[in-house]
Amino acid sequence: QVQIAESGGGHVQAGGSLTLSCVVSGSISGVHAMGWHRMAPGRQRELVAAIDRLGIADYAHFVSGRFIISRDNTKNAIYLQMNSLKPEGTAEYLCDTEVRTLSGVRDDQWGEGTQVTVSA
Repeated sequence: QVQIAESGGGHVQAGGSLTLSCVVSGSISGVHAMGWHRMAPGRQRELVAAIDRLGIADYAHFVSGRFIISRDNTKNAIYLQMNSLKPEGTAEYLCDTEVRTLSGVRDDQWGEGTQVTVSA
């Protein structure tokens, strides 16, 4: 069984900052790519940022240099530092990770999400 622990969401004013954390644990032998997606009411889920084991990161176009994703492979964790937050960034942020099970199979796992609310 895989556990995904997300934290760091909250309520901030526009221009503020938040740092999200995601830690993967459980019956796994490794973790491959990890990332953050977001889902706002009435909108489709969209990728925010992703990072592989080597630390190579990919960002959505709307990030525009405001966010930084980082990773600690010793903890199977990723962090998303979000700066200059905008009201349109209000959404549920979900951690996505590709794990390798104990039997060697790759499996995609999702966290339950952490709410980010940005007020104008």
